[in-house]
Amino acid sequence: MSTRDEYIAKMKLQLDELDAQMTKLEAKAQAAKDDAHDKYKEEMAKLRHQSKLAKGKLDDLMDAGEDKWDALVAEMEKVRDAFKHSFSYFKSQL
Repeated sequence: MSTRDEYIAKMKLQLDELDAQMTKLEAKAQAAKDDAHDKYKEEMAKLRHQSKLAKGKLDDLMDAGEDKWDALVAEMEKVRDAFKHSFSYFKSQL
């Protein structure tokens, strides 16, 4: 397996794990009081949007030629890090 394939597989695994954790948090947020529930729904919508952005960037990365690979890796890591940071913050608020 090439370094490129390994990187893509690693990134996909990380995004899939974050999505699974978001699903668990979503269930926890459902149990929140009604006044907090709306805030959690809004935050979950933001996280879902970030997840879609990250998956879109991963798709771009998979389709990229060697000439764009390094630039897209840097972009992918920024998107992933922002997603992870938002997720961690949301999780800490529950």
